[in-house]
Amino acid sequence: MNIAVIFAGGVGQRMNISAKPKQFLELHGKPIIIYTLEKFEEHAEIDGIVIACVEPWIPYLWKLVERYSISKVKAIVRGGSSGQDSIYNGLKAAAEMYPEESIVLIHDAVRPVIGYDLISRNIQSVKEWGSGITVAPAIETITINTEEGGIVGDIINRSNCKMAKAPQSFILKDIMDAHMKAIAEGKHDFTDSACIMQAYGYKLHSVDGNSDNIKITTPVDFYTFKAIIDARENSQIFG
Repeated sequence: MNIAVIFAGGVGQRMNISAKPKQFLELHGKPIIIYTLEKFEEHAEIDGIVIACVEPWIPYLWKLVERYSISKVKAIVRGGSSGQDSIYNGLKAAAEMYPEESIVLIHDAVRPVIGYDLISRNIQSVKEWGSGITVAPAIETITINTEEGGIVGDIINRSNCKMAKAPQSFILKDIMDAHMKAIAEGKHDFTDSACIMQAYGYKLHSVDGNSDNIKITTPVDFYTFKAIIDARENSQIFG
């Protein structure tokens, strides 16, 4: 079984919005989260979808799922106080419904520019290597912070660097094991699933993705997303 766990627990503090979480902002009349869910809904290899959602918006999300006929959504559970906690809540729900050997693809609700081929390659990577971490080339210079204010530390050769993106994919029992260890140790500040898996000794295999697989966290990201969607629609119209 191949399961998508989508975490939508954020409230959009960097989007300068107060009434609606960022995943529910609309482009051309369709919420961002629906753009994301449709990619997994339409992929032939995905068997089910579990969503961890900011709690007051769960009823609204169920209405959206029904309106847009996202039939593979099997559960919408409460998001946590952090991304790590939201992912765990989603994984726990998945573990209650699916075999522990299932492949799970963990993805942000606000990463709607994901291709079907990337989903397929994540699944294949887990089958071959036990994990699949989507990465993209670092396109800007990366420096290391120093304890001295304002002093630039080491500059890393960006040709040796990749940016971790999503999906991040694993065997369900493995990622659950890592989360349970983190909970037992009281650790709740892991940046993403790749970090928590590496911290508990799992080797990670990369899957090359695209730089346009953006995460929408700021107004600039939203307008970049709009430009990507508009460009794709125009290419279909004009060839």
